[in-house]
Amino acid sequence: MKTFGARLRHAMRHFGPLCVGIDPHPQLLEAWGLTDDIDGLEAFAETCVEAFDGRVALVKPQVAFFEAYGSGGIAVLERTISVLRASGTLVLADAKRGDIGSTMDAYARAWLGNGPLGSDAVTVSPYLGFGSLDPAFRLAEQNHRGVFVLAATSNPEGAQLQRITAADGRTIAQTMVDAAAERNAGAEFGSVGVVVGATLTEAPDLSKLNGPILMPGVGAQGGGADSIRALVSDAGFGAVVPTASREVLAAGPSVSALCAKLAKLQEEFAFLHA
Repeated sequence: MKTFGARLRHAMRHFGPLCVGIDPHPQLLEAWGLTDDIDGLEAFAETCVEAFDGRVALVKPQVAFFEAYGSGGIAVLERTISVLRASGTLVLADAKRGDIGSTMDAYARAWLGNGPLGSDAVTVSPYLGFGSLDPAFRLAEQNHRGVFVLAATSNPEGAQLQRITAADGRTIAQTMVDAAAERNAGAEFGSVGVVVGATLTEAPDLSKLNGPILMPGVGAQGGGADSIRALVSDAGFGAVVPTASREVLAAGPSVSALCAKLAKLQEEFAFLHA
């Protein structure tokens, strides 16, 4: 089986680099004319699957919006992940997990194992120390899955920690990127990615990462092609995975309208893999 990095690169070359989120927050359910309950959640997820399955490089369900409905919401998430993966569409569980020891191991088994929530990749938080993520890295490598490490997020509060300068002069965000790069050493294209906000005014040095750069904040949050060009050098364009959620989902609930919006954004970011 090919590594996640290899599978993602293939999908990006075939469909373009865009990652689309599935974010069923209550306001969006209402806007789509759906009820704020399990039935509405399921209808929302099914519409997203119909619109995105087999059309994008990566689909990113935001786990929290499913967890909010309890066990029923988790069941909808399980079905959503299963249907997408069964057809070959790559799934990134946006869970942002981070802990130590046996707890991190359990998170890894949940999202990177072969159980009902098992996905192609998961987002993780390294701010209990990069080494605390070792259980996720080990299982991801074993199961040919991917891990996206939060490095430089676009929320204003993130700078409080991420822009602190370490003893060696690097920012904390840069140390996270560099540690991910070490994990990717020797690979044609690594399976350990980083998350860097598309709305930042400056980004860590990503030149040695050799892995995917997930860039949320496209569209409704103000990020776009120009902001990505400002943050990433031309040589790194092929690694960038711009992420759009609200910008696409606002076009729903019509599947054709969602597909049309998706196609427009894919055209906007075609330069990343020209």
